[in-house]
Amino acid sequence: MSSVEQPARPRRRDRTHLLYIAVVVAVAAGILIGLVWPEVGKELKPLGTGFVNLIKMMISPIIFCTIVLGVGSVAKAAKVGKVGTLAIGYFLAMSTVALIIGLVVGNILHPGEGLQLTDSVREAGQSQVKEAEGTVDFLLGIIPETLVSAFTAGSVLQTLLVALLAGFALQAMGSKGEPILRGVGHLQRLVFRILAMIMWAAPVGAFGAIAAVVGETGVDALKSLAIIMIGFYVTCLLFVFVILSSLLWLVARMNILTLFRYLSREFLLILSTSSSEVALPRLIAKMEHLGVSKPVAGITIPTGYSFNLDGTAIYLTMATLFIAEAMDAPLSVGEQIGLLLFMIIASKGAAGVTGAGLATLAGGLQSHRPELVDGVGLIVGIDRFMSEARALTNFAGNSVATVLMGTWTREFDRDRANRVLSGEDPFDERTLIDDHAAAPPAEKEPSK
Repeated sequence: MSSVEQPARPRRRDRTHLLYIAVVVAVAAGILIGLVWPEVGKELKPLGTGFVNLIKMMISPIIFCTIVLGVGSVAKAAKVGKVGTLAIGYFLAMSTVALIIGLVVGNILHPGEGLQLTDSVREAGQSQVKEAEGTVDFLLGIIPETLVSAFTAGSVLQTLLVALLAGFALQAMGSKGEPILRGVGHLQRLVFRILAMIMWAAPVGAFGAIAAVVGETGVDALKSLAIIMIGFYVTCLLFVFVILSSLLWLVARMNILTLFRYLSREFLLILSTSSSEVALPRLIAKMEHLGVSKPVAGITIPTGYSFNLDGTAIYLTMATLFIAEAMDAPLSVGEQIGLLLFMIIASKGAAGVTGAGLATLAGGLQSHRPELVDGVGLIVGIDRFMSEARALTNFAGNSVATVLMGTWTREFDRDRANRVLSGEDPFDERTLIDDHAAAPPAEKEPSK
């Protein structure tokens, strides 16, 4: 059946390897430009911004199509509710663990000792408060102004809400909704094909993004702040390779390095753009190809991008302790526990976009310890470098969470996952859709 096609497909896929080699070369060139000609590097920033915006343009339609197809094809609505409830419960638990780890490491390192707060730093900290979003605003922002505005606002949660409503409506329509489902399926194929075309601009975007960061920050700004940067990176690595790795092995009997090798191209994209959102559409496609059912992947991943921000949670606690130490106003144990509870809520307002963590940190301090807000300016210079670790950790947490949700809800094809991870059933980079996995779940259910 598919054996006739197989020989022709690897040749087409080989060209995509060149794309990601080009990304690596572009990153190296961007670093060189930023160091040697910093002013030129700063001028290249629009290239990175443009590429990220192109990817973000595709997120809403991809989430909508994926969730509508997944939810609309499921026979029982209770399954969707079970996945959503389980996912949010897991996200809250893991965010709390990440926050606790951030507090422990921050107390061990005392990274802010010896730094001075200047007037320019104080102004930089105050400017971030204007960009911060309160928890109430965040919750009300989930509801779009109109049914269509969810696609233009660029909000993951707004799109998720509209897609769930549409999916449940099609589910209730029964056979009358099948033509609409088929139409959404065709639309999904078109959207993924457009995304595959956009990916060829990744080297240009990576070049511009890295050149601008290095040009703006330079090397000198990193020296005095190296302790918190290194401490933050080490903490994120511990969280991923101790906590997440253990969970993945205990629940799904899967090696985290094997999973990450499968997602290596997505990690490279995130590293070069500092935004985990650029990999969201590809993560949905790859997790479905791995063997996670459409409803589980379609609900877990978009929700995780707003609620499962493990890297951001670690950043918020460590950065707060860093600022408190630098301003000679260390937090007591009781204040740290209060901070932990507050940040569990505040971290849900940070999306996986560059700079959102900094604004959330400023907003959290404004509400919890206003006298520390000025100190946010101390880490503005290195926030972009820390945002890379945040984005990578957030992405790792969401990829692991999707496999765990699929395993817990018995919506994960382990045999297929073994074939995919071993290279027997490679992901189709041309379409980002697996034809044989694209059949609606409703067609499979009667045989189960």
